[in-house]
Amino acid sequence: MTAVTAPESAPARVSAPGWGTLLVLLTGIFITTLDFFIVNVAIPATQRDLHATPSQIEFVVAGFGVALAAGLITAGRLGDLYGRRRMFSIGLAVFTLASAACAEAPTAGTLIAGRVAQGVGAALLMPQVLGIVNTVYTGAARAKAFNAYGVAMGFGGVFGQLIGGVLIKADIAGMGWRAIFWINVPVGAAALALVPRLVPESRAPGAARLDLVGTVLASLGLVAIVYPLVQGREQGWPMWTWECLGAAVVLLAAFVLYQRRAAAPLVAPALFRHRAFAAGAVVSLLHAMTMGSFFLILALYLQMGRGLSALESGLIFLPLGLGYFVSSARAAAVTERLGRQTVAVGALAMALGLGVLAVTATELGQHGAIGWIIPGLVVAGAGMGLVMAPLPALALSRVDAEHAGAASGVLSTAQQAGGAIGVALVGVVFYGAHGGVPHAFATGLDLLIVLDVLVAALVQALPRTR
Repeated sequence: MTAVTAPESAPARVSAPGWGTLLVLLTGIFITTLDFFIVNVAIPATQRDLHATPSQIEFVVAGFGVALAAGLITAGRLGDLYGRRRMFSIGLAVFTLASAACAEAPTAGTLIAGRVAQGVGAALLMPQVLGIVNTVYTGAARAKAFNAYGVAMGFGGVFGQLIGGVLIKADIAGMGWRAIFWINVPVGAAALALVPRLVPESRAPGAARLDLVGTVLASLGLVAIVYPLVQGREQGWPMWTWECLGAAVVLLAAFVLYQRRAAAPLVAPALFRHRAFAAGAVVSLLHAMTMGSFFLILALYLQMGRGLSALESGLIFLPLGLGYFVSSARAAAVTERLGRQTVAVGALAMALGLGVLAVTATELGQHGAIGWIIPGLVVAGAGMGLVMAPLPALALSRVDAEHAGAASGVLSTAQQAGGAIGVALVGVVFYGAHGGVPHAFATGLDLLIVLDVLVAALVQALPRTR
């Protein structure tokens, strides 16, 4: 497969990128991140309506994440070769059409297929956003654009449960759970219509080809990691999960060895010689381990431990979102002063907030006033904002334009894999704890506090760039 040779330039009808460009890009990031979390709220209604088995419901949740994680690195490289705007548009179109298919799904099998297609679309578009931002914005505008990226992704995660609860409760036009998928269609279509006018095209200069062997090895290796981690706890960690994880080690080791010898590698080994990128990828993975798993056990605590409805528990996420909004809005200014230490401060603030939550949940038990957890949520949300907003910019600060898409794919993959690993680890701790749901919640938070402290320590490996 041979790329079309073209210089990195914008089409004539796209002027210098402004905030309209960023709004279109972040719309794609927001709706794809939102769909990763929002589906959890609709599980009971979906299972009743489609007469789905527990195994099928697991695939409805896992299909999206597995397809997303498996495709990110390849999609990032495709953007480098064939145009990041082109791949963003294809991904957004696939995601929008797949959302409509999910909304109209007559059976559980159809819904699973739609969710996998959503994951493929999300994989195609997500690394292009970071790749485009990293190549078309410069200086202060670039820092603000990366900050906005972190805000959009965080909002999709923090407010996913609330938005889902509101849509299902409202039961718009009798759609019920299907509304969580229909909402993507007009939003995605509007963004897609604006792409040609607002988003400049960019690609790696010079001819190249897609590394097919590397693509197969990376995709299979990532599936072999993410799928057993997502499914293993639900099924009691059967032998096949361990066999998959063992195969993943072999496949990814073969991928690394092949990349070192390939003439046009999928992921250039030189990327990892940049300390900013290598350390940033590790920090991104560890932080993703804390975020996804925190959202999971918080929702379990609120609904299983405190008996709240999906909408009520979604409303409890609002203080978390408030803390996130305030800190992420100030993150660019803070980073100007503190540089990499902004991420360290954020990780420690999140650890503090989780510690307050753990103590509070233990003291409240199953019947204390739930409002007492709000201070811990605000502090934890503020910490998240200080980590997520500046981290992509710090990680990609030394990456050449030639490898912007591939590097963005690796960074996004680290986040997705980290989320799956974190959910698996905290699930073992949460479900293995004795003494009731509040105690299990506090025990799971203890693990996440350790991970946040580790993030703060590893941030010191990032360059001092501000």
